[in-house]
Amino acid sequence: MSLNNNLLSRSLHTVWHPCTQMKQHETYPLIPIKKGDGVWLYDAEGKRYLDAVSSWWVNLFGHNNPRIKDAIKLQLDTLEHVMLAGFTHEPVVELSEKLAKLTGLGHAFYASDGASATEIALKMSFHYWRNTGKSVKTKFISLQNSYHGETLGALGVTDVAIFKDTYAPLLTQSAQMLSPDFRLAATGEGAETFALRCAEALEAYVSEHSHELAAFIVEPLVQCAAGMGMYHPIYLKRAREVCTKFEVHLIADEIAVGFGRTGMMFASEHANIKPDFICLSKGITGGYLPLSTVLTTDEVYQAFYDDSTLKGFLHSHSYTGNPLACSAALATLAIFESDSIIEKNREKSAFIQHQMQVLTDLPIQYLRHQGMIHAFDVLTQNTKFSRDCYAAALGQGLLLRPIGNTVYFMPPYTICDDEIAHMVNTTINVVRMTR
Repeated sequence: MSLNNNLLSRSLHTVWHPCTQMKQHETYPLIPIKKGDGVWLYDAEGKRYLDAVSSWWVNLFGHNNPRIKDAIKLQLDTLEHVMLAGFTHEPVVELSEKLAKLTGLGHAFYASDGASATEIALKMSFHYWRNTGKSVKTKFISLQNSYHGETLGALGVTDVAIFKDTYAPLLTQSAQMLSPDFRLAATGEGAETFALRCAEALEAYVSEHSHELAAFIVEPLVQCAAGMGMYHPIYLKRAREVCTKFEVHLIADEIAVGFGRTGMMFASEHANIKPDFICLSKGITGGYLPLSTVLTTDEVYQAFYDDSTLKGFLHSHSYTGNPLACSAALATLAIFESDSIIEKNREKSAFIQHQMQVLTDLPIQYLRHQGMIHAFDVLTQNTKFSRDCYAAALGQGLLLRPIGNTVYFMPPYTICDDEIAHMVNTTINVVRMTR
C-alpha cells in the first residue's frame, strides 16, 4: 500500500469527518493534503488545488503566510496559554482594544468557533433582559434560510433543514422572518423594494411580539449557507431602527462576512449601523487558529456588573483568549492596516466580476457578487450537481464546494490575476461537464 493510500485508510478508520456522510467516501476518496502555499493546496503526490473557498471561508492571506506564521512563532517563545479567568495577557488585551476600535463595541468575550460565538450572544442577550427586570424576553428571531452554527442554541436560530430537522426535538425554536435575499423577490421587484417589503414584515412581527423577544440575529448582506443569498443594505438599516424602537437586541453574525469579505471591514458598515452584539470568527486569525469573539455595548456590559455572582456572565471555555490565536489575529489585522487590503480588494473584486462575465454563456442565473464573494446559480437537472461539480473541479486542480446548485468563489485575498483566470476558466469546464 502506498503512503498516500495508507493515510486515506487510516483516516477513514479513525477520523469522523465534518458535514459528511462517511459512506460517500467509498466513491469520493479523501484528498490527503501535505502542504499549502498562497492560494494553493498540495496533496501527497504533489498535485495542487486552487483553494477557491478559502478552506471553508477562513483563509484571508494565503496558506503559509510568513507574517502570521512569524507572529505565532514569536508568541510561542513566551506564552502558549493561560486561563483567562483571573488572569490576562498582552495579546488578548491588544486584540480587544483593536476590535473595539474597529467595531465601535467593547468588552470582547472569546471562544473558539462561530457557533460558540452565536451561543454567547444569545445567552448574553437573554441574561441582559433577565438582569434588567424583563425576564419574559426569552425568544429569538432570525431570517428564513439563515445559518448561525450547529450547536443546539445556534441551531435554534438556524433555518437550514438538513442541519436542523433531525435535532428539532432538542431545540428551543425561534421564528423566521421573510428573507430579503433578492432571488426571492417577485417578478419585476427590485432588490431595494423587496428589502423594504421584508423590513415591513419584520416590523409587523416585532411590534406584536416585542414583549417576549430578546434579539433578532442576522447575517449582514449575505446569507452564505443559503447559497450566498445577497440583499440590499437598506434592510439592515431598517432592522436596526425596528429593533431600537421595540427594545429588541440586534445581533450581527459577521462570522463569515466579516474582515473584508463584503467590501468593507464588516458588512454592517454598508448600512452604517452598529449592532448590539457582533459575532466574529473564521477570518479573524487569517485561517490559522480557532478563535471567535463577541463584542457588545457598554449598556449590556454594565447590566452584568454587580456584587452578585449570579448576575455575572458565567460562561467559560478552557482556551478562551488563547495567546497564540490572539497573536495570529493581531498579525491579520496588521496586514489589513499596512497593505490597504480593503481598497485593493475592491479592485480585485471588480476584476473577478469582469472575468466572470464569460459565464453568462452557460445556463446560469443570478450572477452576483458582494465584495470578495462571487456566486451564480446553475440551471441543472442533475440532483447530484454539487457533489459532481466538487469532484470534477478537484480533478482539474480547483477546490470548489457548491451549495446546492450555487457555485461560489470566496478565495484568499492574495489571489492574483492569472490564478483568477484559472479559477474562472476551470469552473466553466466543470459546470459544462456536470450540469
